[in-house]
Amino acid sequence: MPRTVDPRFPSELRRLRQERGLSVRGLAALAHQSHGHISDLESGRRAPLPDVTERLETALGVATGTLAALAETRIEDDDGLDAVELARRVTASDVRSALPRLEGAVDGLAMAYARRPPEELLPRARRNLDYVGELLDKRKTLDEHRRLLVAGGWLSLLAATLRIDLRHRRAADSHLTTARELAEQAEHREIQAWCWETEAWDVLTTGDYARAVALSQQAQDVAPAGSSALIQATAQEGRAWARMGRGKETRDALGRVERLVSPLPRPERPEHHYQYDPAKALSYTATTLAWVGDAGAEAYARTALDELEAANDGVQRPRRIASARLDLGLALLAAEKVDEAADAARLAITSGRVVASNWWRATEIVRAVEEAGVGEAASELRDAYETFKPRPQHDRVTAG
Repeated sequence: MPRTVDPRFPSELRRLRQERGLSVRGLAALAHQSHGHISDLESGRRAPLPDVTERLETALGVATGTLAALAETRIEDDDGLDAVELARRVTASDVRSALPRLEGAVDGLAMAYARRPPEELLPRARRNLDYVGELLDKRKTLDEHRRLLVAGGWLSLLAATLRIDLRHRRAADSHLTTARELAEQAEHREIQAWCWETEAWDVLTTGDYARAVALSQQAQDVAPAGSSALIQATAQEGRAWARMGRGKETRDALGRVERLVSPLPRPERPEHHYQYDPAKALSYTATTLAWVGDAGAEAYARTALDELEAANDGVQRPRRIASARLDLGLALLAAEKVDEAADAARLAITSGRVVASNWWRATEIVRAVEEAGVGEAASELRDAYETFKPRPQHDRVTAG
């Protein structure tokens, strides 16, 4: 089970550093650590070792134990994400008994996506994929064989999404290819549609908006009527039109999303990445209107952020909150509220929840704030941006 740092540690370290007027590089030099290591500690990406904590306390001039009390790691509930490890030992040759555990682990990973970092979930997705491969070699019925293909399709799709988040482009393409092949064998149209939609999002983040439109429309052609994939692909099409400045097409796509979403009940598991939650429509509308420069984007963005922070359903969604803050920042820029835009973007960035695939959105806001010449707000935003900017990671091609 994963061990993670107390969430109070990153913010306390950052607060103490800023109180003393130290930059990240300045603290790194005093504590004899790398700049990247301090950035990882302040973003919560890494838990400090005891000797590092001692050096930080000395560098910051605080009493021994001030940070150590917050640096103790805690074991989190694994949400059943590794249930297949037990299944491997108990039911190694019994596909029928193993399938429910495997399918439960698939759903667990999809629900963890909104709150766990991609680098933590990716190894779990790969372990489950390995297990699917083992079970496919066992004796089984036709129905069991198809269920394994479907589980493998969802896992490969999720692995591709995690790879995209981490900007592992070649590996993401490999996982998407595997997901498509498994979905075709299982004749599972929803997974096929999600594959096209996922690729549409990927190319949208790289600026190929025309292709993003085409891929989103291809996903809609494949998706079953009323499915989550159909709604998400339609919303993705609207985003791509917005990036192209095509207001009419953007509003047409938003209207189609609204018609698809309005009759839907709230899902039992709204945090599931592949089950469309009608509450997401508000966030997507805010994003899309902000991108197209619509004056109404600010109101949508504020409402979406308020609802996410309230978490009235008891589900915390830190990644969506970070994205909502970026949406608000962009909307505030359009309203010429530059200081507020800088503050919203800074809060998003310093949350440590803006994944690499979304970093381009933060970059756009930082550049716009700096071009507006707002002095201290721009300086603070740039410092946060440089501190939390994702570092390049090795791109592996394996799909296993």
